[in-house]
Amino acid sequence: MSYLLFLEKQLTDLHTFVRKLPVLDASESWVQDPSTDAWKTEPVRTLRTKKVPRNHVKAEATEKHPAQVEVYYEDIPVGYWTTVKFSGALPARRVNELLDRVEKLQQAVKFAREEANGVDVVDQRVGDAVFGYLFG
Repeated sequence: MSYLLFLEKQLTDLHTFVRKLPVLDASESWVQDPSTDAWKTEPVRTLRTKKVPRNHVKAEATEKHPAQVEVYYEDIPVGYWTTVKFSGALPARRVNELLDRVEKLQQAVKFAREEANGVDVVDQRVGDAVFGYLFG
């Protein structure tokens, strides 16, 4: 009976832990990268530009008037770079599966604790079974 109470507390802590796991950003398209054992996005190529001032002569200079010049800015390419994002977070589907499993196990332990009031308990090692089920 006391072990089931302990297990309920541990499962509550585990539920809190799983609920707070980082989740992959849904606005990105992620693929599994076997070389880093992480998730990565497709490469995104970006252009960097620089604004360069240019002069546009509206009217040429005369003996009586200076030239009329308008300054405008032109975007000149400076360089390109490629960005690939990496993440060790989990897909939301996997986090939800883990939460479902923890919640089912919590319900089963609660039911077992309620039933255990009238039953003699035999000592058992259940850690392998619990974590094998959760993360298997």
